[in-house]
Amino acid sequence: MKIDGKDFRTIWLAGDGRGVEIIDQTKLPHLLEITTLRSMDDAATAISDMLVRGAPLIGATGAYGMALAMTEDATDRNLQRAHDVLVKTRPTAVNLKWALDRMQQVLAPVPAASRVAAAYAEAARIADEDVEICSSIGEHGLALIEQHWIRNGKARPVNVLTHCNAGWLATVDWGTATAPIYKAVRKGIPVHVYVDETRPRNQGASLTAFELNREGVPHTVIVDNAGGHLMQHGLVDLCIVGTDRTTASGDVANKIGTYLKALAAHDNNVPFYVALPSSTIDWSMSDGVREIPIETRSEREVTHISGLTRHGTVETVQLTPTGSKAINYGFDVTPARLVTGLITERGVAPASREGLRKLFPDAKP
Repeated sequence: MKIDGKDFRTIWLAGDGRGVEIIDQTKLPHLLEITTLRSMDDAATAISDMLVRGAPLIGATGAYGMALAMTEDATDRNLQRAHDVLVKTRPTAVNLKWALDRMQQVLAPVPAASRVAAAYAEAARIADEDVEICSSIGEHGLALIEQHWIRNGKARPVNVLTHCNAGWLATVDWGTATAPIYKAVRKGIPVHVYVDETRPRNQGASLTAFELNREGVPHTVIVDNAGGHLMQHGLVDLCIVGTDRTTASGDVANKIGTYLKALAAHDNNVPFYVALPSSTIDWSMSDGVREIPIETRSEREVTHISGLTRHGTVETVQLTPTGSKAINYGFDVTPARLVTGLITERGVAPASREGLRKLFPDAKP
């Protein structure tokens, strides 16, 4: 995708062929800074501190983190250590474990002397595959947006509501929830996006708005609690969100607040779609509410906020009274019964075990 007319991915190999460059997303939208990861520990910090975020991008970063670990020490022991350290950085997003397991399986039979080259090659494949997968998700989701445009008599833009950032900044390119939007706009279908701010880290207001703005997609940032009001008044045609983990039965874990949007959509007969690569499906889980681990993050993300001052500097201020405690659940689970469909790289599936198995019959638990 583009930033000021220049093509960008979210992660790429540095010019020296060893370092890995990323967009530091903690600095967006006000500063565009590129950070170079030079060690496995750098990759782990980038994931845990959310310099990179979004399940597919976390997976790709973990894969490159394994490659960086091999440049330091290509022994079996360090291969296992790298897997163990990286997998703990973000427990909810299943793509991370998927990518790390894949890297370990590929590298384990390779002689230590050949592991560095093999690791970088496999990490690059994981990144390239993500781009193709997200592009395919976009094509399948495009059909849904086009249906709404035709249903509206092509008389007005299709209004899509999003939550958090499931855009190209959350993947390697294209995004999951935003891919259908970008595909629709490039086809000439008018789309307007309502962007949930997504407290407490404001990924919608800072990241989704940033990329939509740079891509020239009309959008409006709203406070998280406004979505239900918009739906009541017929101002939302469909919701499209992402997911960090999807159970075999179609439950989805996504950024906190997604469940409330799904409830509002259900009450107002607004279609609620979830866009995801198949690597986000955890075939070992059936009950998302009971089984998916929910990450609890620092309360400082709730009590403080950063922004651009009138002097052009980025500063952090405290929102809450000193002494007030906060709790910061990173995700919630939306039950399958509230999901209209799952937009995958192979098509749109009902949010059910049967629907997913029809598209992915060879997937292993």
